Amino acid sequence: MRPKTLIIIPCYNESENIIRLVDILLKENENTDVLVVDDSIDNTSDLVKQRQVNEPRLHLIKRNGKGGRGTAVLEGFKFALARDYKLIAEMDADSSHNPHEFSSLVAVSGDNTLVIGSRDLKDSRIVGWPMNRIIFHKLANFYANIILGIGIKDYTNGYRVYGRAALEKLDMSKIKGIGYIVLSEISYQLFKKGVKFVEIPTVFRNRSRGVSNFSLKEVKEAFTSVVRVRLNYNK
Repeated sequence: MRPKTLIIIPCYNESENIIRLVDILLKENENTDVLVVDDSIDNTSDLVKQRQVNEPRLHLIKRNGKGGRGTAVLEGFKFALARDYKLIAEMDADSSHNPHEFSSLVAVSGDNTLVIGSRDLKDSRIVGWPMNRIIFHKLANFYANIILGIGIKDYTNGYRVYGRAALEKLDMSKIKGIGYIVLSEISYQLFKKGVKFVEIPTVFRNRSRGVSNFSLKEVKEAFTSVVRVRLNYNK
């Protein structure tokens, strides 16, 4: 049987996507719970609450205001570590991360391991992104690898599985970002603490429903904050 697993899904206005995703994950994954961390101003939380009536494996944290993807995931980490989950995962709510691939990430996981579903390996694919978005993605990861030097291909994909021992090494109080830069902060901190990294290829599909929450503000944060991350953890 799979070790007890929690999948954290940060949400902002994902009413068109969330229940479909939750149902797939719970149907296909034994001994697995799902935690939705929701900052939405639409009815995402209401839909989750309705689904909870008949699904004890579904949990909800409702936050006031848009706190950012990174801080939502950290809320999920705290929830997981306060309970007996052995594997803790994160993924996006819009099904850009293929839920049918989740078992492949779990299959190579370990207690002191961070598994990343990578968009940048030989057998990976990105579907539906315009060329300028792909170019930015490649440049951002190239830049992050120069500054942080972890040696992974994809610093910014939030399709991940953490072993409990790996996550217990994370000092969440030192994380200063709020958006996608938190992924790089987590990676660098765990890298410095000896956590094993495993990347496997994944197919990333641009959302087909709803509106993207990716913003130019997060683009700026990603570039300006990578150096801060390096300096912050080398004091």
